Amino acid sequence: MKKIEAIIQPFKLEDVVNALTDIGIDGITVTDVKGHGRQMGHEMVYRGQEYRADLLHKIKVEIVAHDSDRDSIIAAICKAARTGHAGDGKIFVYSIPEVIRIRNGQRDEAAL
Repeated sequence: MKKIEAIIQPFKLEDVVNALTDIGIDGITVTDVKGHGRQMGHEMVYRGQEYRADLLHKIKVEIVAHDSDRDSIIAAICKAARTGHAGDGKIFVYSIPEVIRIRNGQRDEAAL
């Protein structure tokens, strides 16, 4: 099993969710997060005062899926989230050794 974690632009969330739904992925977790990579924040003005916003608003999408779904999930996220500009985000892939469904105790692949 794999956990796929994508950090994306907030305005691309609907496109990413639709792309995942189109390939049959229905179990996702979405979290508002802040951070920066090469974008390094940007200058903003509030009430006439300039200030630097170093941590930018992003969205984290998390999916735990069968190993066989890994490549199609990554491709769907990349296609839906890509703008071609700095700040499009990143995808991280982790191996998941165990999953337990709390409701009925199912484990591993059956729990997905």
